[in-house]
Amino acid sequence: MASGGSAIRGSRVGAGPMGEQDRGFHAERITISYWDALGNEVVRHFAANVPEEEIPETVDSPSTGLPAGRDKDNPPVVAKLEPYKTHLAYVKERRTEEEAAQLLDEALQQLRERRGKVPAKK
Repeated sequence: MASGGSAIRGSRVGAGPMGEQDRGFHAERITISYWDALGNEVVRHFAANVPEEEIPETVDSPSTGLPAGRDKDNPPVVAKLEPYKTHLAYVKERRTEEEAAQLLDEALQQLRERRGKVPAKK
């Protein structure tokens, strides 16, 4: 091994130990615990000067995806699980069958015009 090499690979010359004094000032904070319906605890930290009304009553549990509330004995429940909707389902919510047929006809007409295959209009 060559002499004069850094004891810690990838460290810079003059880089001292990283201590609290090198990382800057840490703001005071408060810790709030939330619980989901399965009893999992979710911990969130907030700045100590945040007003109480700005701290959320519920958060999403990262492990389960369920809502988690501050009351351990009465965690929030999922109101209703919405099934996954496809793009087509969302489109059908916004358009009637007649509007969809009209849009399709217009799109096909434009496509045929671009390709030079325009049928005789009725």
